[in-house]
Amino acid sequence: MAYQLNEKLKNMVPYEPISGNYAIRLDANESFLPLDREIQAELAKKLTEIPFNRYPDPLAEEVCRQFADYYGISADYVTAGNGSDELISVIVGTFLSKGDKLLTVMPDFSMYGFYADLAGVTVITQEKNEDLNIDVDALIKTVKREKADCIMFSNPCNPTGQGLSREEVRRLVTSVDCLVVLDEAYMDFYTESLMGEAEQYDNLIILRTCSKALGLAAVRLGFAVANQTLTAVIRAAKSPYNVNSITQVYGSVVLSHKDKEQEALQEILASREELYAALVSLQEKYRCFDRIYPTVTNFVLVETSHAKEWFDALKERSIVVRLMGNRLRITAGSSDENKAVLDALAELVQTSK
Repeated sequence: MAYQLNEKLKNMVPYEPISGNYAIRLDANESFLPLDREIQAELAKKLTEIPFNRYPDPLAEEVCRQFADYYGISADYVTAGNGSDELISVIVGTFLSKGDKLLTVMPDFSMYGFYADLAGVTVITQEKNEDLNIDVDALIKTVKREKADCIMFSNPCNPTGQGLSREEVRRLVTSVDCLVVLDEAYMDFYTESLMGEAEQYDNLIILRTCSKALGLAAVRLGFAVANQTLTAVIRAAKSPYNVNSITQVYGSVVLSHKDKEQEALQEILASREELYAALVSLQEKYRCFDRIYPTVTNFVLVETSHAKEWFDALKERSIVVRLMGNRLRITAGSSDENKAVLDALAELVQTSK
């Protein structure tokens, strides 16, 4: 059978998470906490009430309402998606055309460029500062010089862990004449969200996920928040039944338990601080890292010339972290998981000197 392959696919590298069975997984920035037992019991009951012979609510209105209530915004500005990945794809396919320009920063989440490449959109990258922070002034200049049609980046940033302030993001949004897509996947760990102001701007879309702080990575649920005009376009462009009924139920129930989710968030933040402090102590004792980057997320990024060596050695110990060139990204885990990776690193540091 003859077919014509999209030229963009010929050189495209797929996103490949680390596969295999490992005792400790600190590579994907998931929550280390299982769902609360009370929430699990409520979910078990709710699942029996799903009419599996019927299609899901096409607009996922209940889970959008629960999301809006959780964050104190209006559900009129919220669209649910099959993870924020789907929404990235929808936004690129809806607001950008072949030959348009998408500006991203580097390093950042790779899927922005992936979907843009697939759509024939020209991807322009702005390198971050030496400390991996975003230079907002340089970004604004690049937008104007390149006549970019859209800027898309994560705040706080995956994989570096730093975040722009709300004021810096406001300045960016109001200084450019193009669409700004702000991926706030890790914003639950930070306090600088612009989501409550999204309806005020005609060029801002904010993405959120339930995969990180909310602990629902398995069910794939994300949201886009924008003014009513942009929201109407996103809703019209997405697939009709893009969020299945099980995911809608899971999201609705979890988001209705804000008190329990906030308790879980505090545990994750405490774990991050524990991990960061221990890595700093390791550095003070052995001078083993070239840099430990500040973080406002649920992971810590360290730079070392031994990154690949230690990554492989950790895998041999059934511990997996994320290798990123000469850097390792380590997700904050349980106390036992943190101790295991730190003990292993302490051993590796001494044998690598």
